[in-house]
Amino acid sequence: MSSDKQYTIANDIDFEGRGLFTSEPARVRFRPAPPNSGVVFVRTDQGQPIRIPARSENLTRRMRRSSLRNGTVAVETVEHCLSAIAGLGIDNIEVEMSGPELPGGDGSCLPFVRVLQQAGTKEQDVPRPTHQITEAVTVREGEAMLAALPTEGEELSILYDLDYSNSGNIIGRQVYAINLTPEQFVREIAPARTFLLEKEAEQLRQGGYGRHLTYGDILVLGEKGPIENELRFPDEPVRHKIQDLIGDLALLGRRIRGRIVCYKSGHSLNHALVKRLAAKVKALELDRRIASRPVLDIRQIQRILPHRYPFLMVDKVIELDGDRRAIGVKNVTINEPFFQGHYPSAPVMPGVMILEAMAQLAGLLLSQKLEHTGKLPYLISMDKVKMRKPAVPGDQLILEAHSVRAKQRTGHVRCVARIGDAVAAEATIKFMLIDAYGD
Repeated sequence: MSSDKQYTIANDIDFEGRGLFTSEPARVRFRPAPPNSGVVFVRTDQGQPIRIPARSENLTRRMRRSSLRNGTVAVETVEHCLSAIAGLGIDNIEVEMSGPELPGGDGSCLPFVRVLQQAGTKEQDVPRPTHQITEAVTVREGEAMLAALPTEGEELSILYDLDYSNSGNIIGRQVYAINLTPEQFVREIAPARTFLLEKEAEQLRQGGYGRHLTYGDILVLGEKGPIENELRFPDEPVRHKIQDLIGDLALLGRRIRGRIVCYKSGHSLNHALVKRLAAKVKALELDRRIASRPVLDIRQIQRILPHRYPFLMVDKVIELDGDRRAIGVKNVTINEPFFQGHYPSAPVMPGVMILEAMAQLAGLLLSQKLEHTGKLPYLISMDKVKMRKPAVPGDQLILEAHSVRAKQRTGHVRCVARIGDAVAAEATIKFMLIDAYGD
């Protein structure tokens, strides 16, 4: 397999079983997907199929597992499936599900690996998206720590230190390191199963989880070792921790190049790290879009909006997704006329001007709807207005507008303004759309 190209599976293939936690039966169908679509779970047991992209922003809080949500519909325990997909180097795939939780199999991702290997892979002549770690990112939770570190190579290496040495159980301390390749993943990581201490297994059973499981179905560790089972590796627990991490990191939606170092970490820290990395990816993509040719430059904006200096508050539009979403830029400079009288000794952009900038971007977004051509948006209300961070000379406001509802005579838009990663202001804005009356 080329490491530079995207891959999908070659054929549809089915897989079924019971969920590890819910015990609910589920049938899964893996389907090929087009380039740049990523991994998407599809709940086909709903009235209308619900699509849930495997991205960090769709994570929902669960105990001891990774789950994703779209509205009120969730897919449970996705980490083993995602680990198999990522470990085999598959980028684009649809996972259709007829139940709420993926099959648990034997508690490892090996059953998923075998099914996907049967389906085969197909190269797609599109570059694979990657994220090179260029600076250290660390997350902590008590003694537990997870760090993403830069390296010179183009692969992902993982070092995990699983330390139970002070807990008085059979696991003790296990350390494992791997340079991740599909071959290494299948041989060294994929067979490692979810492990539980005997006390933990009993607590989960009393809570109604895993009712269908026996000691032979899952790795439960007692005082003397596995109960009614055998280890696949002497250090199987630490290998499974790496397996979970690979599945959780897949929620970034791109291949990671760098080094991951782990100490006593689990799903919650995995999620925290992937969200931090996702924020960095988003910032890098935003910088790239800002530096590239805008979708609407100032001359095009002036053809749509009636505003002129000093009340034209959008410098350019860098992203326009039909009439659904827009991203614009407002550069805040000391030359703004309002700085002459608004706290001149410590200049701060008036909050109402930030709101005006968001409203103007919303007007540009509404103008993209064909039936609104030639109409002017007049503001009629602002709800849920919050000012969170002041804008000062030298700042760059990144404005976002998301269409909530657009009718022939009214528009309803949710807006946010950011400075870097911080939210500066947000509001829900409603407009009346009237016919333009000329210059």
